[in-house]
Amino acid sequence: MFLTIIQMILFYALTGTVGYFAFKKFKEVYDNIKMGQPETIDTPLSFRLKNMFLIAFGQKKMFKITFPALLHLVIYLSFVITQIELIEIMLDGATGQHRILFHYIFQGNILEGFYRFVVSFIEVLSLLTFFVTIVFILRRTVFKINRFNKPEMKGWPTKDGLLILAFELTLITFIFMMNGADRALQLQGDPHYIDTKGFLLSNFLGHSLMSLPHGALVMMERIGWWGHLSMVFAFMLYLPYSKHLHILLAFPNTFFSRPEPKGQIRNMESVMHEVKSMFDDSYQAPETDGEIKFGAKDVFDLSWKSLLDAYTCTECGRCTQACPANQTGKILSPRKIMIDTRDRMEEITRNRKIHGPDFTDNKTLLNDYVTSEELRACTTCNACVEECPVNISPLNIILELRRNMIMDESNSPQEWNTMFANMENNQAPWQFSMEDRLNWTDDLNK
Repeated sequence: MFLTIIQMILFYALTGTVGYFAFKKFKEVYDNIKMGQPETIDTPLSFRLKNMFLIAFGQKKMFKITFPALLHLVIYLSFVITQIELIEIMLDGATGQHRILFHYIFQGNILEGFYRFVVSFIEVLSLLTFFVTIVFILRRTVFKINRFNKPEMKGWPTKDGLLILAFELTLITFIFMMNGADRALQLQGDPHYIDTKGFLLSNFLGHSLMSLPHGALVMMERIGWWGHLSMVFAFMLYLPYSKHLHILLAFPNTFFSRPEPKGQIRNMESVMHEVKSMFDDSYQAPETDGEIKFGAKDVFDLSWKSLLDAYTCTECGRCTQACPANQTGKILSPRKIMIDTRDRMEEITRNRKIHGPDFTDNKTLLNDYVTSEELRACTTCNACVEECPVNISPLNIILELRRNMIMDESNSPQEWNTMFANMENNQAPWQFSMEDRLNWTDDLNK
């Protein structure tokens, strides 16, 4: 009884501590996204729900590449369904009971078989996930899939991907340690460990372990239980620092998908007002504070949706793999644009914590993170947007940065400047006046 009370105290202390620090970091991510400019996404609720259920929940766009999609599906299903067993583990920790849901809800009625089926299914999924995780590690380290070995993946992004896979292997090991020792203790007749009649895989483990001393089995079961719980808590703390934040943010990101047709580029309001006033003398442009900014120079100038995109990025590299500029050897990588945007937000917040909320580091996303060479390489073909499995738009950030580079910094090649001048003077990219544009047709009538 005394040990049970101690474990309950430890459980509440650990849960409270993890909850506090996790909430603090998730709140920071939320505040970072709020750095962005307002953006109205006016779509019907039915459209939003359809996007969220098909793309985030249903993994629809993942299946453009079948083999990794099937591997990912195993891990995804395992992650979702194992939360059922996690609920029971949390309730056990809070009450000092063991398999509380089975004892009070499922045991001794027609639902008992259903409980065993669910936990057995979780065990099968966990075993499959164990092997799939090894395949994912091999794809990154031995087979060196090209999209996982681009320049922007050096350092932390690669370590991040491997670290989370190591988390999964450890978590699954603890699951089977817990269930196997649990079953062995049931077979030994320990009254605290309620007889569940065994689950598909742990039943085999239990029979293999039941010859061990009772104390060793109790310790093994507790190590498995606390290890499982600790890995879950570690994952909660680690998640907002990792690309795996997409596990949560994929849902709001797809829910707030932009309604425009793919490839449509939004007009800049400042330019639109100027054009309207040129064609209509009676048009009154909205008053401004005297400063008109074109595009985006830093994360503050991007919309909140673009910043949400950056935090949702899975770093899978499908966008970069599909990018024709990247395929032809140019340094543009849509994935790097998203990583840079997220890193810039994190840097701003880190500096403000150290130096105060008014601190300015005199850096910007444009030039200090993303270069003009990268932005000029983009063909605006929309391949990156089409390929993203969670509806992220690297193109939107690229366009906003390039607008600022060209219109605020006047940083564009001479060939572009000639084209811009022709469009301004002749309303076409070519150096012909409007009156002479159809002269080439004169010979057609001869």
